[in-house]
Amino acid sequence: MLEELRITGLGVIEDTTLPLTGGMNVITGETGAGKTMVVTGLGLLFGGRADAGRVRSDPGRAVVEGRLRLTGKIADAVLARITDAGAEADDDGAVMLSRTVTIEGRSRAHVGGRSAPVAVLTDVGERVLAVHGQSDQLRLLRPAEQRAALDRFAGPEHEKLLETFRETFTKWRRTADDLADRRRNARDRNQEADLLKLGLDEITRVDPQPGEDDELKAEAQRLEHAEGLRTAAALAYQSVAGGAEAGDETPDATSLLGVARRTLEGQAGVDAKLGDLAGRIEEAATLVADVTAELSSYLDALDADPNRLAAIYERRALLRGLTRKYADDIDGVIAWAETARTRLGELDTSDELLEELERERQRLEAEVAEQAARLTAARTEAAGRFAEQVSVELAGLAMPHARVEVAVLPRTAGKSEPSVTVDGTEVGVTADGADEVELRLLAHPGAPALPLQRGASGGELSRVMLAIEVVFAGAGGPPTLVFDEVDSGVGGTAAVEIGRRLARLARSHQVLVVTHLPQVAAFADRHLVVAKDTGGAVTTSGVRVVEDTDRARELSRMLAGLPDSDLGIAHAEELLAVADREKRR
Repeated sequence: MLEELRITGLGVIEDTTLPLTGGMNVITGETGAGKTMVVTGLGLLFGGRADAGRVRSDPGRAVVEGRLRLTGKIADAVLARITDAGAEADDDGAVMLSRTVTIEGRSRAHVGGRSAPVAVLTDVGERVLAVHGQSDQLRLLRPAEQRAALDRFAGPEHEKLLETFRETFTKWRRTADDLADRRRNARDRNQEADLLKLGLDEITRVDPQPGEDDELKAEAQRLEHAEGLRTAAALAYQSVAGGAEAGDETPDATSLLGVARRTLEGQAGVDAKLGDLAGRIEEAATLVADVTAELSSYLDALDADPNRLAAIYERRALLRGLTRKYADDIDGVIAWAETARTRLGELDTSDELLEELERERQRLEAEVAEQAARLTAARTEAAGRFAEQVSVELAGLAMPHARVEVAVLPRTAGKSEPSVTVDGTEVGVTADGADEVELRLLAHPGAPALPLQRGASGGELSRVMLAIEVVFAGAGGPPTLVFDEVDSGVGGTAAVEIGRRLARLARSHQVLVVTHLPQVAAFADRHLVVAKDTGGAVTTSGVRVVEDTDRARELSRMLAGLPDSDLGIAHAEELLAVADREKRR
């Protein structure tokens, strides 16, 4: 759970700390006091998009810090993620998270005191926190969101089925698009293929080898300067091997080294140091002998083939013909040929390939149809359970006679999207299947079941959304739930029921509620008030925990706008007493 949240320099909040409890935390305050900044701060802390426009000019940066205690089933997964980022939890199982946003828009994240990518905060947030606001209610009116809600409820096995379908659907569309492209652009493809074949034929005839152009260039340079090279090598050879063969008695390196070695060896018995030096001279003589042999081979190679230079010129001319057309060097030409061979396979427009692609398209289409039917059956089965559980929750939210229906309908085949035949009927199909999911509300007996976007008032929609979230919470999910004014459009008895249900939810989850309803706030285990301070040059806001009399005064303000009204305080104390009795039940 989130034990503490500190916000600095964000919106109207200058510097404030929210101590949180494991039950139901309620945040209230006047309109414009900064309640929204608390939710914004939570979003930033867990990887949300940074908005430099919300950063206070003084001090020029916003900082959000949170102390997260890891317990329960999610602890291992979260610890593994932060360990991958090079961070670690404290000895007591707590992790410090931090996010900084500057007024220039730069953003930094820290986990366990170590710098980390913002993505780490996002991953942690997805595991530990779920935020629900008024925008979620509006999203719930969209058919795609209703389908996503049903898929989420259906569970992990259903998610695997959906993922398998999406993979098959993607392969089917890719194959169908490839086939259509080959048929549509056959002439252009054939022309491109002919040009590639001409190039490959030319390269194959020349048969260039990797690095050949550089090797030939170096060899040509040696042969072009053969006379000078021969003279230098011969002189060096004569100097180290001796000139006896040419009738020259000039001392050579080999002879001189031999004299030096023998002279030192003669005195080695007197001084062992000279023996060591004689050994080193012998090593030098061995090295000179190796050099002599290599010089001899070098001289022989220079004289081996007098026609070699002409052959090199001819070969280099062929290679230059390739580098002028295909790449800057021979290695590039060879790489071009490999790419061309791959591209030729892609350009194949032969009847055999087209027939093979058509068979593959038909096979994948049959798989899509079969998997879509299974997906429809799974959704239909889950729809009944989903509708029943949401309806039960609505009964506890002052809608005792309301019912939710979840209809799974075949998607109408449109001209601009693909279709398949399922059970003899042509249906439209997308990556989400062949179904349209529609949530309908029967508000009271005798009323028709209408789609949410047509049949639900604002207050009813708020309660439907809350009922769905309660159902999701019962099936697992993040341990901390945030509700940002999801009770809009609700009052009276319905507001009391929402407070009661949130309090029940807080028995198994940490719940944070931003509300304007005193009936909801009365159920809090911890009540925090966001208040503005307009006494200085700049308006700021802070957060404080209220208890006992201060809490009754805050509820009185929410009830009647009069925190010091005796009647309002009496009403507030009555609300608190009712809430306390309900929580003890």
